[in-house]
Amino acid sequence: MSDTQPTSAPADEQGGTAPLADLLAQTQAELAELKAKSAELADQFLRAKAEAENARRRAEEDISKARKFAVESFADSLLPVTDSLEAGLTIKDASPEQIREGAEATLRQLTAALERNKVIAINPAPGTRFDPHQHQAISVVPADQEANTVVSVLQKGYTIAERVLRPALVTVTAPK
Repeated sequence: MSDTQPTSAPADEQGGTAPLADLLAQTQAELAELKAKSAELADQFLRAKAEAENARRRAEEDISKARKFAVESFADSLLPVTDSLEAGLTIKDASPEQIREGAEATLRQLTAALERNKVIAINPAPGTRFDPHQHQAISVVPADQEANTVVSVLQKGYTIAERVLRPALVTVTAPK
């Protein structure tokens, strides 16, 4: 034989068969363990994915229901106002005084219903500093007050949960 090629001796002569068999058995055991762990992780992944999909679907349903029934509470609070107006219309021989009292009572009901639903009137007092976020200037008049202050309110504004629904229409003082 040539010097460049190694001679292979039988495995028994080198004493390597037993360690190779042990190494093969250990590797096969590790492989089986890794396959089992991989299958377990794949199962956990599929379960987590299904759980996330179910949570997403439930959230979409909740959002859909919230949109559908968002005004339910508000509408429910307005029903007594409707009942009062209908009852007032059934009275045939009401005096102007009775009509006024009924209208004032109904307005109080409506105001209470709006406030329960966080709809609050913007009604600045004369002399209040003009706030362009809550007020809309309809006219400017000369006055003895400081410039850019409210002189009068032509129409109340309203906010809902601190967001302006409609600005108050106001007259403001002109700059001096």
